[in-house]
Amino acid sequence: MVNLSSLSFFQTLRAERRSKQFAVIGLGRFGRAVAATLHKQGYDVLCIDSDEEKVAQALSDRIATHARQLDSTSPMALKEGGIFEQDTVIVAIGNYVQESVITTLNLKEGGVPHIVAKASSEIHMKLLKKIGADHVVFPEHEMGCALARSLTRPGILERFELDPENSIVEVIVPESFVGKSIAELRLRSSYGLNVLAVSEDNRFEINPPPSKLLERGSAIVVIGTNHSIEKLPV
Repeated sequence: MVNLSSLSFFQTLRAERRSKQFAVIGLGRFGRAVAATLHKQGYDVLCIDSDEEKVAQALSDRIATHARQLDSTSPMALKEGGIFEQDTVIVAIGNYVQESVITTLNLKEGGVPHIVAKASSEIHMKLLKKIGADHVVFPEHEMGCALARSLTRPGILERFELDPENSIVEVIVPESFVGKSIAELRLRSSYGLNVLAVSEDNRFEINPPPSKLLERGSAIVVIGTNHSIEKLPV
């Protein structure tokens, strides 16, 4: 779901045109995935962990520009390691609440412009926000919600929550929709939904015309309220 309170954070990131430097603290699966993706996109990534083997592995796997072993709960170690000089720091040690909170506080007091932190619980998330994390992610919670939705509504392939009441979803064309045009289905009046795209030959046609026929095995992308989406026969 889009966190509206974090919009200013992302707007600030977008507004800054200078070359960004990233640091990732914590080289578990989440931290490694973030570091690898950033590094693959050509960004300067500094990886940090207290475990020497994980640091060596990050360098060996080439998911970081630089990697250092240090204790992130120590402000002096962070300063000497050049962490306070980074544009954005991702605190990926969500499973260790105390270390996560102390590290985030150290980064805030050290003047890091942008701090992103991983939370492992609702309370952890509130603590991170309270001490100044600019953006907090809760991946386990989000993945759990997505899995539950996919098990109960298998016809919905992807879901992007705009806010608690509205979403954009990609759904398999329901059997009752096959062979009918968008105009015939009257999705706006019948379901309160607007069609954004229709798949065809492994590609999506954006803003399809009302005469577009829906085929079996294809997908449509619609936007609307969650209540309206739940009425779809998927």
